Amino acid sequence: MVKEITILVVEDDNTLREVLSYNLRKEDYIVLEAADGAKALELYRSANPSLIILDLMLPVMSGLEVCRIVQSEKRVPVIMLTAKAEDVDKVVGLELGADDYVTKPFNMRELLARIKAVLRRTRAGANEAVRGEKEVSRYLEGGDIRVDLSRHSVLRRNELVELNPKEFELLAFLMSNIGQVINREQVLRKVWGYDYIGNARTVDVHMRWLRQKLEADPDKPVHLITVRGYGYKYEA
Repeated sequence: MVKEITILVVEDDNTLREVLSYNLRKEDYIVLEAADGAKALELYRSANPSLIILDLMLPVMSGLEVCRIVQSEKRVPVIMLTAKAEDVDKVVGLELGADDYVTKPFNMRELLARIKAVLRRTRAGANEAVRGEKEVSRYLEGGDIRVDLSRHSVLRRNELVELNPKEFELLAFLMSNIGQVINREQVLRKVWGYDYIGNARTVDVHMRWLRQKLEADPDKPVHLITVRGYGYKYEA
């Protein structure tokens, strides 16, 4: 049984919001509801939910703007709901710090599985952070890049580089396996925390962002290498 886990459902379609809330309550989650972006921010700030299910197309304030504000104030897991087929909305949401997205119409069992995966990953990250406070900082190094796993920081030539959470996890995973070729499905399972349903373009997008931030020439990377037809590897 799930205890003391509050989920904020932000959806302007009343029927869909009620269906989502009903199914989440059946799983013993505490559920809060909002039909627009402004109300969502109000509930987020007052109730401190464990996770937000966030529709992108909202009245008053868009879901992307809500996501941007939430992630700038406090790291709260976000699963986006989108009816749009274009990848750009998903990519922008992921760049703003969302943890996952589900395209409407979706299977409720799949959504519940993804919620559990995100919450499980969040708890694991919190436990790791607590352990990190008590341990000597652990580092990963390769070439001119240094990752501090305890502080979740990255240095390139001794200069701090700002990465979003998924970029950091992806870089740390690749650097933990320097020289080894890792396929996209392995990356999705490790970094996104479940057997990803859909294509693996999410990995390619995050790799492109990492190269833009870490490589001297993103078009000719020396660390973040593509192995055509298979996946990626990190070279020191």
